[in-house]
Amino acid sequence: MAARSIRKAATAAPRWLSDEEQQAWIAVAHLVLQLPGALDTQVQRDSGINLFEYLVLSRLSMAPDRTLRMSELSELAGGSPSRLSNVIKRLEQRGFVRREPDPGDGRYTNAILTQPGWRKVVAAAPGHVAAVRHLVLDPLVPTQITALGEIGELLRTHLRNYLRGECGSAAAHQIEDGTGC
Repeated sequence: MAARSIRKAATAAPRWLSDEEQQAWIAVAHLVLQLPGALDTQVQRDSGINLFEYLVLSRLSMAPDRTLRMSELSELAGGSPSRLSNVIKRLEQRGFVRREPDPGDGRYTNAILTQPGWRKVVAAAPGHVAAVRHLVLDPLVPTQITALGEIGELLRTHLRNYLRGECGSAAAHQIEDGTGC
């Protein structure tokens, strides 16, 4: 549905980017293409896990009882359910997580951080945090960090809703209602 909306919007008269919009877009495009690789390189070099694996372990480490439903973990880690399933399988093989049916509702599966997984994420966290500070936060003043968080959350929510098919036409980019669409 989302791809169809983009194709439909592309057949309408294009809304070209202004100079300011183009500058912003190019900056964001470069950031989203380069930052994940830099963070992935650091965590792989220092800890032997990739960035997505780190994000999964980190999210589990912050959850009550170090346990999350797979569907919730997928959302929190920013990956698709199938990607998460593949990563959890690898992490299980390394002894960092285990899966169990949700005792409250057996239709769901929980991912649980094991003690070796806890040790892995605790060991990886200082280097990852240092890289995030160096690459993202240190160049900014506090008001820019606040603005970055707000803008990042707005765009993340908008993209999530768009990918779920909840936004309608890509040409109708009304965000003022707070739904992210």
